[in-house]
Amino acid sequence: MRMEREIAVTLSNGIRKSIAKGTKLQDLADEEAVAAQVDGALVDLSRTIENEASISFVSIHSKKGLEILRHSSAHVMAHAVKELFPTAKLTFGPSTDTGFYYDFDYERPFTPKDLEMIEKRMSEIVKEDLPFVRQEVSKEEAIKTFEALGERYKVEHLEELPDRVSIYRQGTFMDLCGGPHLPSTGRIKAFKLLSVSGTYWRGDARNQVLQRIYGTAFPEPQGLEDYLHMLEEARKRDHRKLGRELDLFSISEEAGPGLIIYHPKGAMLRTILEDFERREHLRRGYQIVIGPQLLRLDLWKQSGHFENYRDKMYFTKVEDSEYGIKPMNCLSHMLIYKSQIRSYRDLPLRYFELGTVHRHEKSGELHGLLRVRGFTQDDAHILCRPDQLNDEICGILDFVDDVMRMFGFRYEMELSTRPEKSIGSDEDWERATQALLNALRGKGLSFEINEGEGAFYGPKIDVKLKDALGRSWQCATIQADFAMPERFDLTYVGSDGQRHRPVMLHRVILGAMERFIGVLIEHYAGAFPVWLAPVQAILLTVTERHIPYAEKVWQELMQKGIRVEKDFRNEKLGFKIREAQIQKIPYMLVVGDREEKEGTLSPRRRTGEAMRGMKVEEFINQIRSEYPSL
Repeated sequence: MRMEREIAVTLSNGIRKSIAKGTKLQDLADEEAVAAQVDGALVDLSRTIENEASISFVSIHSKKGLEILRHSSAHVMAHAVKELFPTAKLTFGPSTDTGFYYDFDYERPFTPKDLEMIEKRMSEIVKEDLPFVRQEVSKEEAIKTFEALGERYKVEHLEELPDRVSIYRQGTFMDLCGGPHLPSTGRIKAFKLLSVSGTYWRGDARNQVLQRIYGTAFPEPQGLEDYLHMLEEARKRDHRKLGRELDLFSISEEAGPGLIIYHPKGAMLRTILEDFERREHLRRGYQIVIGPQLLRLDLWKQSGHFENYRDKMYFTKVEDSEYGIKPMNCLSHMLIYKSQIRSYRDLPLRYFELGTVHRHEKSGELHGLLRVRGFTQDDAHILCRPDQLNDEICGILDFVDDVMRMFGFRYEMELSTRPEKSIGSDEDWERATQALLNALRGKGLSFEINEGEGAFYGPKIDVKLKDALGRSWQCATIQADFAMPERFDLTYVGSDGQRHRPVMLHRVILGAMERFIGVLIEHYAGAFPVWLAPVQAILLTVTERHIPYAEKVWQELMQKGIRVEKDFRNEKLGFKIREAQIQKIPYMLVVGDREEKEGTLSPRRRTGEAMRGMKVEEFINQIRSEYPSL
């Protein structure tokens, strides 16, 4: 019989263990643990165990552990800033996929020298090994505390929080935070401050301008070293820089922020991708549809978008009617479905649209092609019977796998569950979530659960692709939706002659074309494979007398569908080759006396490799051999 002061706990390996009541989690954890899950709740290791519980520990090397390390590092950075710059005001300081940041309101811009000072003071705080101490207080008490400190942004945020909140302290520094955190600052082994940029309070350009200091942290120095090397490579690949250098696109303040203007080469790249998309969808049984940019406001209210998504929408008035500019394509597709009576034999119906949508992203969050206000999605909606749902989800997963492999992307998957703001019944959400789970498990795919990050109308599978530098990007998504067919009274006539409700799958493969193009630019560092390259080859004449023959070659290549440019300038050949290499054109085709005499051309790859001379038709076959096939 256990003593009264003993309780039983179940550890993650399934072992039950008797411990003294009031034991700290820290005393049960190994040296890699930074937090614990107690009956599913994430807590600090300083927490004591008072009752029987199931306990698992969060390793610093896990995804969640890395988030805790980086969020704790953000607190240490804020601590250093407040000591060095006491008049700076605190706002938010979250972890990110690659590090952390903290936003400050300060009277002047932080300089590179300031960052050096902050980083040095952070190192000192780390060496002090200060414990992170959690304290739960009433909202009223917290407001008084932060008002006394002059932290008006914390006070404003507190007004939105529940009646009980948590505060964390390390040494003399205090911050409002839900936690958990590392046991102490000494657990931060490798960190670096990276940059500072401007932003706005709550990401809204109408609010106060803030300064965002970015940093990163890793469990060990080697991880930091590898990341800094990757960052240097990423700077070279920045799609905004390469977009200008390769003349692909521009963003004009005259046109408006977050709106992309495609130049001829960028438009060609997008056209190649769109043609590929249409071809691949048609051969998988999709039907191409096109919906309008504006739909009556009543429809957006019926769908739930107005209630749950209107902050992201644009609205306008036409005559006496109010309209919403579409942020999504699903409503038109449901109206197509409703345009006639459907039989169970008609299903599944797969509607595909390269649909342009507009969403009101905050100006402080816009970022090149990766975060824009106007973009085109490779959007599709599949309406099917419940018994067809698994096959349709599996078919989309196969489609995603085929496409990601063709572009050379590795990928991971997440299942995002019901958010706080949602529509539909508990039963429908359970059915939708289970359908996605069954498909993932049936395909033997590994995935993580992303709690509360589903769409407001249904859970979703998010595909996070990995680029050449190992960075993660959100592109493909699959959403299971029982709610919209209910709201729009979509039905089909079953084999029993009765009306039944279909299920709708929302899905994209590449996602937003703008975002995907930005990812492609950085993935390939602007050196697109031949099939994607806006310009596949450029003809270079040795002297002006070779222009007539080069013109004939150019015409032949154009007629056969090769995307070829010509450089017949009276410049040295070496100069023209270097310029073509800077433009990352896959092939340079040299035409001189020998080539004219033999009716050939001499290709050079952008890597500098000179190839043997070949006939025009042979070169065309060479290019076509480099096209991928699904």
